[in-house]
Formats: sequence, structure tokens, C-alpha cells
Amino acid sequence: MKPFDKDFSVARRRSLKALAAGASLGLPFIHGTARAADPLLVNTWGGSWETAASRHLFEPFTKETGVPIRTVSPVSFAKLAAQARTGVYEFDVTTLGGADLVRANEAGLIEPIDTRFIDAGSLDQDQVVHNGVGSHAFATVIAFNKDKYPQGGPQDWAQFFDLDKFGGPRSMQRHAPRVLPLALLADGVPVDKLYPVDIERALAKLDRIKPSIRVWWTQGQQSQQLLRDGEVTAAAIWHGRVVELIRQQQPVELVWKDAQIDRAYWVVSKGSPRAQAAWQFIRASVSGERLAGFCREADYGPVNRKAFEFIPEKDALMMPTFPKNYAQTFEQNVAALAPQLNDIARQFDRWIVR
Repeated sequence: MKPFDKDFSVARRRSLKALAAGASLGLPFIHGTARAADPLLVNTWGGSWETAASRHLFEPFTKETGVPIRTVSPVSFAKLAAQARTGVYEFDVTTLGGADLVRANEAGLIEPIDTRFIDAGSLDQDQVVHNGVGSHAFATVIAFNKDKYPQGGPQDWAQFFDLDKFGGPRSMQRHAPRVLPLALLADGVPVDKLYPVDIERALAKLDRIKPSIRVWWTQGQQSQQLLRDGEVTAAAIWHGRVVELIRQQQPVELVWKDAQIDRAYWVVSKGSPRAQAAWQFIRASVSGERLAGFCREADYGPVNRKAFEFIPEKDALMMPTFPKNYAQTFEQNVAALAPQLNDIARQFDRWIVR
């Protein structure tokens, strides 16, 4: 993957093309019989995520193939790992963020790409990595309460950390792989020098803002409520939560500059007895039109650029992967982060409680 590539030209990042067709859908049951009625078990985030996925991904797939989908939530890395050990499956297919994708692939928790269904050469250049298939993306952005900053709020991470010019309580996610790169940007590190992460420098920068962090949030709804209720004046928050507030006509502004993009990847659980159905589902779910509907309703940005052919510009402008917005962002470099993940998490957890 080329996480800092901003070139959306056809030559550099190919649009999604029609994938290989005609592969038969064999659904090997756990006892060896093939039964088309066996449900595909999909791990979801529940809530509005599942509602959007049901409407735009699950129902069309069942209508097309006759394969029903049964969902289980929330997404759980621990259960994914347990399934690989026990062979008892609560789900066959799930989504993982980039860091978890690297971990799962290295630990042998997911199936290798089945090229009968997934043709990497027909997808965008960096859509298939570490045996995951990129689907959609979200971004960690700056959002601020416009009533608290009538002259304008922080427009980049340096200003977000500038408590003299932009005072007031803050909130950031309690998630080291996302927070530490933002601290480095605030400290003047160029985007192309963020990785490997300089942990000591990042924590030193965070020391300066730590007294003003009202809450280290752990759930998206929590961060949204803090900003809506005025408990914080600015937050590092997922873009979709800000979009919801804007639709509710709350006085908040979303800043795309140096937003940090995380991708979600579909994967198949190692040893799943319904792996073929899972790969067929993934193939259908990253097609342009279906992905467009899901991203519009669930407030994500499609990884497959062909989806923008089905998205009105007013909606696309609220998505991190829309070219105009994407040019201002950076992508989390999961490959570079992988060797550091444990150390980053350990040092950050020690720092946050001291």
C-alpha cells in the first residue's frame, strides 16, 4: 500500500473493473454437504452500520444468490482469534481496520485471498493488502464548536495543540496508533516522516495538552455527545460523527486538513466452512454501486473510486476519500506501524495513567 499517494489519476490508481464472473458458489457445510440455504455469518458493528449494510450489501446479496445472511455484533478481534483455534464459528466474514488486519494476517487468523473470486489486478492499486479487501474508510478529523470560536477555530493539528490561541477543553480518542501521529504532526513532523513513530517525541508533545483533555473517548457516540453538549470546544473525532452533527444543524465545523484516514477491510475467518460464499459476498460488497449506497447511509468514504459515479457531490463532499478532501489527508501506514503496535500501546497506556 502507498499510504501517502495523493494521485487519483487513472494510471496510478485504477478504478474497480468487473471481477471474474462465472465462479460457482459452492457452500461446503461443516459435514461436507453443500446446502444453498446455509446462512453466511457476518460480523458487524451493529446499529446504523448494520442498518446501512443490510439495505445496500446484505439484502442485494441474498436476492442475487439465495444465500441468507445472519449477523452477529459487535466486531470482535478476540472472537476472530478464538475461531481460528477452536473451529467453532460465530461468523465467517468481518471487517478489520488496518492495524488489526496486519495483526490478524501475521497470526494466521484469516484466509488467504481466493483468486477465484477476488482479482487484485482488477481492483484499485492498494485495495487488496494483507489478505484483506479494502471497502470503506473513515477519518479522524478536527471538529470544533463555532460558538466557542467566533473568529474561527483550529485549522490543523498544531493549532489544535495551541492552547494559548485556541483555549478550551479537548477530547481525543484513547487509541495510541491514531493519537501519536497526530501529536507528531502538531510538533512539526512532515507527513512523509511520521513512520516509524517517534514515541517519545509524540508523548512529549501530548504532555503539553494532557491537562486540557477533558475525556479520552472510547466510543464514537461519546465523542459526539461531548462536542454537542459543549463539554469540549474541540475534538479529534471520527468524521462521520461530525457529519451527523452538521445534519442536525449543530454549530460545529469539520476540518479536513491533515485528517488521518483508516481503511476498513473485509476478511474471511481462517477455516470458515463457508469461505466460498464469504468471498463471493466480499466481491459483491466492494462493487461501486453497492458500496456507494452503504457509504452514503453510513457516512463513510468508498475505497473503490468507481462508487463516486453513484454519489451526489453534496454527499461526496462529506467523505474523506472524495478527491478534493483526500488531497488534504494522510493515510495511516499500517505496514510501518505493525512492528511498533505493542510498544506504542504499552507506552501510551503507561503515560495516560501517570
